[in-house]
Amino acid sequence: MSNSDTQIPKKAKLREIETKDTLSDLPECIILHILSFLNLLPTLRFYSTDFRLYKNFTKFALEFKRERGRLEPHLLKRIVNYAISHNVQRLGLWFYTVLAHIPPTMFSCHTLTHLKLSTYPNGGHETLFPKSFNLPALTSLQLESFGFCLGDNDRAEPFSTFNKLNSLIITNSTLSGAGTLCISSATLMNLTMYTRFRRLDSIELCTPSLCTFAFIGSPQKLSRSYVSSLKHVDIEINKVEPPLFLLNWLQELPDIKSLTVTSTTLQVLYLIPDLLKTDLPSLGNLKSLRVKMKIKSKKEAAKLRKAFRDGLKPSSLIPDGIVDFLLQNSPSAKVDYIDFSSLPLREIHI
Repeated sequence: MSNSDTQIPKKAKLREIETKDTLSDLPECIILHILSFLNLLPTLRFYSTDFRLYKNFTKFALEFKRERGRLEPHLLKRIVNYAISHNVQRLGLWFYTVLAHIPPTMFSCHTLTHLKLSTYPNGGHETLFPKSFNLPALTSLQLESFGFCLGDNDRAEPFSTFNKLNSLIITNSTLSGAGTLCISSATLMNLTMYTRFRRLDSIELCTPSLCTFAFIGSPQKLSRSYVSSLKHVDIEINKVEPPLFLLNWLQELPDIKSLTVTSTTLQVLYLIPDLLKTDLPSLGNLKSLRVKMKIKSKKEAAKLRKAFRDGLKPSSLIPDGIVDFLLQNSPSAKVDYIDFSSLPLREIHI
């Protein structure tokens, strides 16, 4: 028998082995040990409570950076496709790449309940958020550094197709041009927006089930709102302009029960001329006002600690009369002053 004849069955057998999914049969600790030998900067982490029993991922996080050691697009596709083929429920991707390198199967995964996508702008250009998704089970979505495409009437409405969306976090994202970001969802209950490095011209909230809204960054124009269920609002302003937008927010969020603001937010609000003479038409149902004190020096911190010990209002950080202005329609609301430096940093999890 020739050598060529003896090689044929071996090749056939080898192909059978290559196409067989042997990875799923390995213990999770073995899989992690194998991945630890990859000479790449990206890290791959698996979290699973039922991996051995059901061969499914419950949480999958992939971190992709390009400064050293590059994860090639074809390898990224294989990894994501593997997770999706095993009914992944929680998926997080951090990457320096174009969205075209992400497998289209990710945008039509019927098992995904939690999705976090974080991109790093290349040359100042944001990655455009896809116009179409088919994620019927998605309840939690977190996005960082994306650009939303404007449609008709200079509006972007990227979230209306998520019929089960409960929680949405948007970080440092913007629009593809001058227009309005419309956050439209009948099921959304928790919304957090970080805009420290990016701005949106205008925001519209069409969220009848929204219960909690947190905003950190520069105040944006709130063009219109439908937030009949909103009860808890947390506002942290980090710039001193434009204060009129901030007053507009308070007028558009009339029935909230708790309001949390920073001392800087109150200082920005106080910049409005003759503010204390203005009749505030909202905040009539307010039960709680929490003021977080932002400390800028050790001397200021010492004064603040003394005020807390003595049970006094730390007025050096809060403009006179501004608290009474907010409470003019709810004078019996409880007021708490909080040392902002003692609070834990905001954490975001998928």
